[in-house]
Amino acid sequence: MLKRGWRWEAVSKSRYSLDVGHIWGSPSLGWSIAAAGRGCVLSGLSLAAVALGRLPGAWRASLASRSRQNVPSTFPQLYRGWLVRRICCILAVGSWKVLTNTPGDLLERVCSNKRVQDVAASQACSCRRDSKFQQQCKEKVLGILARIQAPLCFPMLRLCCWALLRFLSRLFLSVQLHRGQLEMVLRAARTPSVPLVFLSTHKSQVDGLLLSFLLFSQGLGVPRVMVGNLTCSPRLRALLSCLGAVFLPTRMEQALSDQDGELPAAVLASYVEEVLRSQQPLVVFLEEPCALWHLSVPARAWLAPLYRAVRDGAVPDILLVPVGIAYDQTPDRFCRDGAHGAQPLSLGACLWAACRALCRCFGCARVDLAQPFSLQEFVAQSLTCWSSTGKPLEELLPTILGVPQPVYSRADGPEHRMITSSEAEEETMVTKLGLHALSDAIACSAVTAVGITSALLLHKHRKCVRLSQLMADFAWLLEETLLRQHDVSFSGQLRALVLHSLTLLRAHLTLYHLAPLGDIMVVVKDSAETQWELSRHSAQLVPVFASEAVGACAIRALLLELLPFVGEAPCPSGITFSEDELYHKILALLQLLPPSLLGLKPCQPLDCQSQDVLDKLTLCGLLETEEEGEHCLCDVSSRRCSRTLPWTDLDFSDSDSDDNHRKRCFRICEPKDSPGFLLFFCHLLSPVLATYVRAVAFLEQNSWPQPEAMCACALQQFLAEEDGLECPTWSLVLSTLQSFKNIGVLKEMPSPLGPLLHLVQPFSSSEGQGKLRAFLEQFMQL
Repeated sequence: MLKRGWRWEAVSKSRYSLDVGHIWGSPSLGWSIAAAGRGCVLSGLSLAAVALGRLPGAWRASLASRSRQNVPSTFPQLYRGWLVRRICCILAVGSWKVLTNTPGDLLERVCSNKRVQDVAASQACSCRRDSKFQQQCKEKVLGILARIQAPLCFPMLRLCCWALLRFLSRLFLSVQLHRGQLEMVLRAARTPSVPLVFLSTHKSQVDGLLLSFLLFSQGLGVPRVMVGNLTCSPRLRALLSCLGAVFLPTRMEQALSDQDGELPAAVLASYVEEVLRSQQPLVVFLEEPCALWHLSVPARAWLAPLYRAVRDGAVPDILLVPVGIAYDQTPDRFCRDGAHGAQPLSLGACLWAACRALCRCFGCARVDLAQPFSLQEFVAQSLTCWSSTGKPLEELLPTILGVPQPVYSRADGPEHRMITSSEAEEETMVTKLGLHALSDAIACSAVTAVGITSALLLHKHRKCVRLSQLMADFAWLLEETLLRQHDVSFSGQLRALVLHSLTLLRAHLTLYHLAPLGDIMVVVKDSAETQWELSRHSAQLVPVFASEAVGACAIRALLLELLPFVGEAPCPSGITFSEDELYHKILALLQLLPPSLLGLKPCQPLDCQSQDVLDKLTLCGLLETEEEGEHCLCDVSSRRCSRTLPWTDLDFSDSDSDDNHRKRCFRICEPKDSPGFLLFFCHLLSPVLATYVRAVAFLEQNSWPQPEAMCACALQQFLAEEDGLECPTWSLVLSTLQSFKNIGVLKEMPSPLGPLLHLVQPFSSSEGQGKLRAFLEQFMQL
């Protein structure tokens, strides 16, 4: 079988060559039948016939000269190789085992479920459970089950897997799956009577097919893929159902509180329980491609039956596996829109999109599997120990407005509020579970070469850069990423990696060959489309450097306050900050930004996260602990404490407790081997903070109150008109509204027509909006 995962060592050597594969490379699985269980790897064929036409011209000669000796010289030999490869594909797909399937008596099991019978009896005109009532109930349940799922069609399943194998091998240069992670999940799958549920990020509409194909080919069986808000035509829905797709009942998420939505919800919960009992693996996508970093409404609808199945004892436990997916280039453009079109997605539209995608190269794809964790243990720990969130979010509002802090009792905090009903407890637990799994999935996602290159072009070299300098910065940022225990989805020579990234970004760049120097000048196009594309790719580095980025923005805010005192200082390396001041700035920024946006654990208290940020800034060399008694150009702590009496500084405690109560100071440092480290981290959060600042003007122009969905669409249109984009990133729109609700700028109030967003009174005036804008701009590197 031909292996598509060609290595970058095939390109020419250079003085900047860095073989990442020999140093930090990790074992991965490419498109090889041997990796799938059948040893039919053909070694006499090369990638020349398949990949040479899709590589830049400078690389073709090198790869062709290396592979020419392995290419058969006669047409019959080449034909035999082509035939053997196709036969190996068919044999491999035919050998994959379907471990479990939906029970044959599924309808009887669902109809006999107590919750389904109770809901059906409450909706019936007569409560007598006679034969007529049972027949009507069975017909209703059968109709709902038909809209949810369908039995697997094995011939169609194997045919589509063969076609998908050919399609994915043409779509990507390689698809990588870590062998060690796969073995870990295979060991977890052998746990008796405990099903596996994969909780995945969602970058593209191809994710469901890709994950289903990988799990089926690696011996985990055919998973049931939970489909979210994707509206499909009847033919496409029937095809996906027989391949393992599971759909939410029609409008169930809008009708959960109504009587009409009780029976579909009960049937869905009963069906999920039966699937878990049969130990079929499930795949749940936690987010939507258009709204990354946010737990979607369909994900909550799918996680709720899982939680109830463990709580009610339907299954003893569930092993949850967070999954991260990374692409060099996203295979579709659905991420541009906040919602799919009004017309359902048809089978013909999918085939036409697949044909158009085959004309492009999307680089490499990477799937990462995180450590499985027990749902039962997660629920037990959450119920016995509700984690403290540190400083309450409501205290940030007086800081923005510049008014005294109110007296706050910790007993009134959100972590101490009693849960009034089982529904509220279930909703809280499902939200915590989804956010925790989403954080793990984001943390385990590999960083791509395109992401590193985009971050350098957007945050460090905004106009132009020479290729040699870009390669040096690429190696520096790659080393910093690996030092923080994050994996990458590439290996090979440094020059080839950078050229590969520039090739995928060529629509937004202009390259000039510098003949006298033998170098290349990379010029970034000045357009909103380019900024949007680079920002989308570089966002994958935010979870890697989240703590450093938050700390750098907090340092920037303190430097802005000290400008009148600093004067003409040559550099900020001589300035000393007190620990309390830096701590409060970090805490304010952590309260402002959603934890999922930063890839932080939602269950970790904010005070612990703030201390972790300080520790990481010291570890990376941006801060240096100042000895007591030493003062540099501007010591804020000494200036603010100068009005105190001399004897108030005396400490009469014993020497053992002196170190615990001593206040520390930090001096700003610039690592010699990492120039521009601080500015790069400040720029890393600039796309998010800039969106927040532009949204302040939206508060004045919009009419209040209004539903959140209508407000999100209006904000997206407002940002699109300002930026000149057809449709800006939907995830940033949702992050803005979520942050404004968290800090108290917007307040959600119930109404007969549903919850409405109200603008809090202090921010309805231009003065309050100016204070909010000033608070946000202090963290931005302008």
